[in-house]
Amino acid sequence: MAPKRSSYRGCLLGLAVGDAMGYTVDSRSWREIQEDYGPNGLLGYDLVNGYADVTSHTQIAAFTCNGLLLGLTRGQITGKMAPYVKYIGLSSREWAASQRPWGRPSQTFCWLLQQPDMCRRHCMDTRMLDTLGRQTLGNPEDPKNGFAGPGGLASAVGVGLFFHKDRMERQEIGRLGAEAVALTHGSPVAFLSGAVVAHIISGILCQPQAALKTIVLDALETVQEQFGPAYSQTYEICSLVRHAVTYAESPNLVQVEVMDRLRCENAAQVLAGAVYSCLVSRGDFDRAMIVAVNHSGRSAAVGALTGAILGARSGEEALPEFYIECLEPAETLRELADDLFTGCPMEMGNKLFDLDWDRKYLHGGK
Repeated sequence: MAPKRSSYRGCLLGLAVGDAMGYTVDSRSWREIQEDYGPNGLLGYDLVNGYADVTSHTQIAAFTCNGLLLGLTRGQITGKMAPYVKYIGLSSREWAASQRPWGRPSQTFCWLLQQPDMCRRHCMDTRMLDTLGRQTLGNPEDPKNGFAGPGGLASAVGVGLFFHKDRMERQEIGRLGAEAVALTHGSPVAFLSGAVVAHIISGILCQPQAALKTIVLDALETVQEQFGPAYSQTYEICSLVRHAVTYAESPNLVQVEVMDRLRCENAAQVLAGAVYSCLVSRGDFDRAMIVAVNHSGRSAAVGALTGAILGARSGEEALPEFYIECLEPAETLRELADDLFTGCPMEMGNKLFDLDWDRKYLHGGK
C-alpha cells in the first residue's frame, strides 16, 4: 500500500504535540511533576497565552525536511546535487541562525526562516548551536564531539519521512539518519539511534499494515547488520530498545517506574522510552502522550519521538483536535508534510513547473 498524506501530516503534527506537551516538564523529577499537576502528572498542555510552545525538536525536524526537499529540487532541475546530508547541514545552520539575535546571513535557502512560528528561540540543547557554528560539521567517521543527547534525533524523523523507494535504497536511509544526527552529536549512541529512528519512520510509511512491534524489531535488526561490525554500541542500543518492547508486553509493571528504569536521558534511552510509550498505549495517542512525558527524563524529546511514530502510524485523524487547535505552527507543518508527500513536481517531468514550489525550494520562500 502507498503511503498516505495523512501519515506525513500525522508524523510532523504528532511530533510537535509531544514536543509541546513535554517541554513543560522537561528534565523535572516525577515528584516535582506530581507536586505541580497532581498525582497523575501532566495530562495535557500547560498553555501560555492560549498556545502550546514547540521547541527545537519540532524546528529541527522541519528544517531537515526543508533541506532534503531543497536538495531534491536542485537535483531535478540542474541534474547535479551534493549528497543529501550536505543539504541537512545547510538547513541546520540556517535553523541555528534563527536561534541567535544576530548574525543571520543575507542569503538564505530555507523558506521556514520566513515563518516566525518555526523560529522561536527554544533550543533544548544549546551545545548544538556551538557545533553548528563551526566551519565543518561532524560525520560518523569524523565526529566533532562526544554528545550523546537526544537533541538531534528529530532530524532522523525528517530523514525517515523523506524516504521513497525511487530516491534511495533502504540501507541508505539508515546511513543518512546516522549522518544527520552525527552533524551535531558525535557519540555513536546518538547517531546510531538516529539510524533506528529513520528506519522506524520509513518502515511505517512503507508497511502501513505491519504491526508496530514488527517494524521496530525489523529496524533494530537492519541497523545491527549495517553498523554492528563497526560499532559495539549498536548492540547496547538494540538491547535497550528490545527491553522496552518486553516491558510494554508486561501488564503488571507501573508505567512511570518503567520510564524511570529506562532513564530517558541520552538518545538511546529516549528512543527506548518512545518505543515503550507507543507500544504500551496500544495505539491510543492521548494515552501515549501521558506516558511519554510523565517521568524524570527528557520529556520533550520522548514526547516528540512518540508523537512522530504514532502520528505516522495512525495519521492526522487520530490526533485529538484539542491538541492541534492550540498548536501555533500546525498549518506550517501541514504544508511541509504535504510537500514531502507530493514531492518535487519535476520528479514527474522536467517540464512541470509550480510557482509556489519554486518560491519555497529555489528562492528560500522569498
